[in-house]
Amino acid sequence: MKQDFTDFHASVGAHDDQPVNPSGNVPLQQAIDHRRRGLLKGGLGLAGIAFLGGGIAGARAATRGDSLLGFEGIPTQLDPHFDRVEVAPGYRARVFFSWGDPVHADAPEWQPDASDDWQAQLRQAGDNHDGMHFFPFPDAPDSRGLLAINHEYVNPTLHPEGIAVVDGRRPLEQVRKEQAAHGLSVIEVRKDMQGEWQRVMDSPYNRRISGMTPMAIAGPLAGHAAMQTMDDPEGKRVLGTLNNCSSGFTPWGTYLVCEENWHNYFVNHDADDLAARISHNRYGIAGSGMSKLYGWGTVDPRFDATPQAGQPHGGFVNEPHRFGWVVEVDPFDPQSAPVKRTAFGRYCRECSVLSLGEDGRMAFYSGDDTKGEYVYKFVPSGRFVPGADAANRRLLDEGTLYVARFDADGSGQWLALVHGEHGLTAENGFPSQAEVLLNARAAADRAGATPMDRPEWVAVHPETREVYVTLTNNDVRGTKQPLDKANPRPNNLHGQILRWQEEGGDPTATRFLWEVFLLAGERRGSRDAQGQPVAANLIGTIDGDCFSSPDGLAFDRDGRLWIETDFDDDESVMQAMGTNQLLCADPKTREVRRFLVGPRGCEITGITWSPDYRAMWINVQHPGLSFPASDGQSRPRSSTVLITKDDGGVMGS
Repeated sequence: MKQDFTDFHASVGAHDDQPVNPSGNVPLQQAIDHRRRGLLKGGLGLAGIAFLGGGIAGARAATRGDSLLGFEGIPTQLDPHFDRVEVAPGYRARVFFSWGDPVHADAPEWQPDASDDWQAQLRQAGDNHDGMHFFPFPDAPDSRGLLAINHEYVNPTLHPEGIAVVDGRRPLEQVRKEQAAHGLSVIEVRKDMQGEWQRVMDSPYNRRISGMTPMAIAGPLAGHAAMQTMDDPEGKRVLGTLNNCSSGFTPWGTYLVCEENWHNYFVNHDADDLAARISHNRYGIAGSGMSKLYGWGTVDPRFDATPQAGQPHGGFVNEPHRFGWVVEVDPFDPQSAPVKRTAFGRYCRECSVLSLGEDGRMAFYSGDDTKGEYVYKFVPSGRFVPGADAANRRLLDEGTLYVARFDADGSGQWLALVHGEHGLTAENGFPSQAEVLLNARAAADRAGATPMDRPEWVAVHPETREVYVTLTNNDVRGTKQPLDKANPRPNNLHGQILRWQEEGGDPTATRFLWEVFLLAGERRGSRDAQGQPVAANLIGTIDGDCFSSPDGLAFDRDGRLWIETDFDDDESVMQAMGTNQLLCADPKTREVRRFLVGPRGCEITGITWSPDYRAMWINVQHPGLSFPASDGQSRPRSSTVLITKDDGGVMGS
């Protein structure tokens, strides 16, 4: 049996999106009591927390003439055969780094028929480029740096004839190639004599990290019994990182890789054990078949998490516990082992975005990308000290994990996921802090967090530290999951963006004010292809160019908010949206303009800049046609795209 690309990508989306939250949590304050009103009046309400200098109402009052958006927006791309990238006038885009490109100078060239074996794939760019970051060299920050690029998962196009299953088993060679195509690439880039960015093919920094790379386990779960397997009885070493979606970075110059839908790789065939084991069932691990997507467990035993009687540590029943973490990578030390930082907690993490206070206190924000899951932040116990790199790295192993509650009155609370608080006790299934972190979703259920419409990327404003999060969509909202102020639409197919300001602008605060920045969707008064009014749940509040399913999100240094989308452009309800796109919003005026459109079938994701913001890189993931060859015949390849301005100016200006 083989699977074509279209069916496979549909199955990826179906499995990634399935809600597994049984808590039924609803906001605690659907109505505000008198005590709560007093708290707001004397606390956050009069603290003058500014949403970009004017309060929430002031943000709405800003005029269009103050807009940060200096480019001309482009229309949606409705051509069903469109297989290119189109950018705003005055800009140009060129493909920079595609699946299969050699990472090392001595790596084999990519074969157009995908006949490369897994050993070749270990030295070539992986598949499905996603989150990334530019790390400049201190002596030439605007002309030399390292790009770290995630490879989230794989497509059937990885193999000459697609993903194969023979007598209920996956071919081992295919599985090894798929594992090799996961992880991330680190590549050196530099401006040439003409001022054009190019790859440095012989750089000693070039590196591939894969689903087979040895990694250390650090923090509260290092060596814990729940991390021990028959291959790793000490519970301190794991092979590989999987499903790396978005990312983050630290102020000491390391890359934070985030393991998202890792549950798709595992299976537990013991129905009774699966039902009783919260560390499996609360994360949606499959209970039958080959696993939800890949079937690696049919030939690689560590992905079969069925408990094995008589085997040390139950065989590989704990292997899923070793995924779902933040992985720290030093891009400037290609010999260093990546480290899984367990103090951050375990879930299907989309990103880990830094907010750094003036006094060195930090918070790292994350979304758990599944319908009805939560928004988190991790606050290290210590403070960042410039230059003290060894001490700074230890900061990631001790701190407090929080989960957000968005209350109906526009206030919010960060609930500490700490053993002994909010019912996180042995009687409720949390015998120690290790189990709280291992089962962060269940801990958040118990604490009373607000279930959200698929929380994805987070972005922090460079000046105000105002925080934004994309909520991509949720078609079960209003049926399986109740409506609330932060998630106000039933059958929410288009998603929304929320923003909040921490009390006092302090990243470590436990209270905040929040609002809906915008609801994505069509304009009021829009009609469908049959001329009928578009349903109310499909109408957005966007001032400017409409879009669906916000996903990627990032601020540039001037405070422009860049928004990337991820929707199924084949769905009839999305026809007016065209292909996926990159847009830019002014946080003050809320105006949105479309900057880029991608080829049919793709997701636009990953975004980073050179320090002078005169170069931007974005990723085109899983293009459905022949991109980047764009000849209507070639095998499609996920690719990193470089964008520059014709006059050499700053992006978006």
